[in-house]
Amino acid sequence: MENEKTVADQNELENEANEQVDAQVEPSDTNTSDVEQIRDTDTASQNESAQVTELTAKLEETENRLLRLQADFDNYRRRVRLDMEAAEKYRAQSLINDILPALDNFERAMKVEATDDASKSLMKGMEMVYRQLLDALTKEGVEAIQAVGEQFDPHLHQAVMQEDNSDYPANTVIEEFQKGYKLKDRVIRPSMVKVNN
Repeated sequence: MENEKTVADQNELENEANEQVDAQVEPSDTNTSDVEQIRDTDTASQNESAQVTELTAKLEETENRLLRLQADFDNYRRRVRLDMEAAEKYRAQSLINDILPALDNFERAMKVEATDDASKSLMKGMEMVYRQLLDALTKEGVEAIQAVGEQFDPHLHQAVMQEDNSDYPANTVIEEFQKGYKLKDRVIRPSMVKVNN
């Protein structure tokens, strides 16, 4: 009987040992699935992190493009505004360029000396019309360019002749053949001049 008891005890011990081994194996399987879940979570987290990085880069690129487009649009608006201001400022330039030859002819005609009363009254009428033209041009911002006695300035004067004259300093305008005019700050016709060497 003792043998039977010992065998029964051994069987019981083996059963308990097997149960313990089984119990240890089951948590091991659970640990493996937990590790796999953690790996899957890490992989998903890395994928999400890569997506976040990619989306952040795209967002920064889009923001930079938006800023460049905004700057380009601001520059465009500024250019349009400046162009409109210049168009308003110099709107009469074409008309003035057409009127200047008539003004030159008035000046030439008024240099003719009147000999009789009819000629003198005609000259007075021409002078009145000439002054009215000058007043209208002055109101628009037109002014004559000073030439004789001034230093030659290629922006204001067009040299058509040169002369050596000891009465004037070098590079000085000594004669004006045709008046030059400016519209506000823009030269619309340079003075045609003779310059001393």
